[in-house]
Amino acid sequence: MDDLVAIERFTGLYDRYRNRVYAYAVSRAGRQLADEVVSEVFLVAWRRLEELPGDPLPWLLVTARNVIGNEFRAAARQESLAAELSSWGSGVAPDIADEVSERQAVLRALAVLPEADRELLTLSAWHGLSPRDAASVAGCSAATYFVRLHRARRRLERAMADSTEPRFRHEIASQQERQPRWT
Repeated sequence: MDDLVAIERFTGLYDRYRNRVYAYAVSRAGRQLADEVVSEVFLVAWRRLEELPGDPLPWLLVTARNVIGNEFRAAARQESLAAELSSWGSGVAPDIADEVSERQAVLRALAVLPEADRELLTLSAWHGLSPRDAASVAGCSAATYFVRLHRARRRLERAMADSTEPRFRHEIASQQERQPRWT
């Protein structure tokens, strides 16, 4: 491949997919490590430019997954991701979504789920991958992906129920205290 053609192809690839790879890296490793992951992914992509498939996004995300697994310790990833998910739910920058109480419950529930469940839940919902591509990133068949996704959704529902139940009890109790008593 001619150098100029390779540079143009790589530049186009980077411009088109950098944000999606970054979003995936943030969801898996936290914002603190995402830039480093993206750099590594595109370094690998540059080295293997001629081997890239027609739709390179699943390949790039698998590469990001491998970079995260190879380069960063699980404890550091968990700590960084927990901090990131907490900051998302803290409402630092208020927007319409912050008004929805379920958003915080979902983020809290995601923070307590195992990493594999978080990945399965976010591949389609946050990263917009088709089930086939999500299965490729997860390293399994589409049928296995659907089974794992179903189980992850059930664990998410249980985690949400666990995280919201005491809050609702507290809110009901505090509302009852504020209500005037007609005796």
